Amino acid sequence: MAKEYETVIGLEVHVELATKTKIFCGCSTEFGGAPNTHTCPVCTGMPGSLPVLNKKVLEYAIAVGLATDCEITRYGKFDRKNYFYPDNPQNYQISQLYLPICRNGSVEIESNDAETGKKKIGIHEIHMEEDAGKLVHDEWDDCSLVDYNRSGVPLIEIVSEPDMRSAEEVIAYLEKLRLIIQYLGASDCKLQEGSMRADVNLSVREAGAKEFGTRTEMKNLNSFKAIARAIEGERERQIDLLEEGKEVIQETRRWDDAKGESYAMRSKEDAQDYRYFPDPDLVPIVVSDELLAQIRAKQPEFRSEKMLRYKEEYQIPDYDIDIITGSKRMADLFEETVAICKEPKKVSNWLMGETLRLMKEKEVDAEKLCFSPANLAKLIALVDSKAINGSVAKEVFEIMFEKDIDPEKYVEDKGLKTVNDEGALRKTVEDVIAQNPQSVEDYRGGKEKALGFLVGQTMKAMQGKADPGMVNKLLKELL
Repeated sequence: MAKEYETVIGLEVHVELATKTKIFCGCSTEFGGAPNTHTCPVCTGMPGSLPVLNKKVLEYAIAVGLATDCEITRYGKFDRKNYFYPDNPQNYQISQLYLPICRNGSVEIESNDAETGKKKIGIHEIHMEEDAGKLVHDEWDDCSLVDYNRSGVPLIEIVSEPDMRSAEEVIAYLEKLRLIIQYLGASDCKLQEGSMRADVNLSVREAGAKEFGTRTEMKNLNSFKAIARAIEGERERQIDLLEEGKEVIQETRRWDDAKGESYAMRSKEDAQDYRYFPDPDLVPIVVSDELLAQIRAKQPEFRSEKMLRYKEEYQIPDYDIDIITGSKRMADLFEETVAICKEPKKVSNWLMGETLRLMKEKEVDAEKLCFSPANLAKLIALVDSKAINGSVAKEVFEIMFEKDIDPEKYVEDKGLKTVNDEGALRKTVEDVIAQNPQSVEDYRGGKEKALGFLVGQTMKAMQGKADPGMVNKLLKELL
């Protein structure tokens, strides 16, 4: 009988915080820039330079901790993690081992639990640390170059308990974590730019066993799809080893998503290998009652609370609520537009219809949506007043999606207003009837589709600037 195996997974999630300056100096954290232009003596590890903690980093870390039900460490400090690598200018990283800022939290995810449909994933700790630089490998000149722009960018590392049992649970946890952090404004969590990165610690054991198996750590994972594939690949690799009577080695592995396989990088280090000790250049961190109260008071309405309020206050479908609240930017657009036009379902229709269509077509992330609530409200008002028809509204919205133009001005400048002159419209309808005798005969013979053709011909003759309802009415009357 074939053995059954259980996968045990824990994550280390690194999140770049949305501060304007680095964790211990005043250099810019902006993504990109010419190599080594966002640097100073502190973040390049020059002798004699002294770090000073950016208070905003502490506030963001505490905010994430409160949102994930963590205990906040009221008296903490920083430690030096010693290792030697070209992208690490000081030959140590300033991090937190002994007194991390947040501990013992949890995040609730949707699961296959038969009773509740929910599962709590424990958070062991959240600590603050600085990012390293970046190595650029030049194959033509057979050399490696180092860019320290990223060195000193503030990170929080969120270390989960080994509570996940499948790739589906891992993705659900990461999506929940990403939404919490985005709602807080603590990070944009863009995996493609490296502002959210996950290392997967995975082991397998026989179903029913109490002891964990030997774990490996998977690195180089920059998309949810890559994470899911890496988990499945590593699970199969470890099971194959055990089935062959071999041992799983505790090591760090790099996942190659293009090849669909991983390879060993180095044996997995323990804390003693890094020779941690308290950083002598940084003062202890004291979190006062006042600071904690201030951060708690600024916590936003998170997705779960928003979903309940939307159902009660706006009475839009559950599916709409699920999609809109899945992005902070989308939720903000919805609420601010509704506040102006007082039409929740119409706003929802524009977001769920044309907005999602254009986002998919143009590959635009929700956080990059640039049209303003004021302009969307104006567009809805133009349609409601019959100043423009639906097809013109879609044409205007497409321009608005790209450039956030004022729809009222655009409609006026381009002469797109609906023609409401019944006399002129009647004359056009009469001409269309005269020019299409076969369609007229088909309609009178009971073919309803012929009417649609005649409506289309009339709209074409009016350059799309007629009210389709009025065209229908006149056609039926004249036929």
